[in-house]
Amino acid sequence: MRSLEEHLGDFDARRVRLVAISVDSPETNRDLCREQGYTFSFLSDTNAEAIRRYDLLHAGAGPGGKDVARPAEFLIDSSGTVRWVNLTESLAVRARPGQILRAVDDLGLASSRL
Repeated sequence: MRSLEEHLGDFDARRVRLVAISVDSPETNRDLCREQGYTFSFLSDTNAEAIRRYDLLHAGAGPGGKDVARPAEFLIDSSGTVRWVNLTESLAVRARPGQILRAVDDLGLASSRL
């Protein structure tokens, strides 16, 4: 997440809006953003509805056996079409900003609003 924040200008230049979604409460997300200095949007999916819809629930993988979302990155165009997906099985593995930015460029998405 920190690396995404550090490259926020690169995403902004391509008109890509970053949004994180987690099962954490709005208060937990707000506190995390404040503590870590994240300035992009964090959404709370406390019932894991969106997380389940995209088949990202990692049941029991969180602290104390709590359900969490699998790490995943999606590029969704302005019409709502998923154009690129990066899924991992490890909570520690995520796409790097450069990988996501290359996908934006390769797909020609910078000219349309994401």
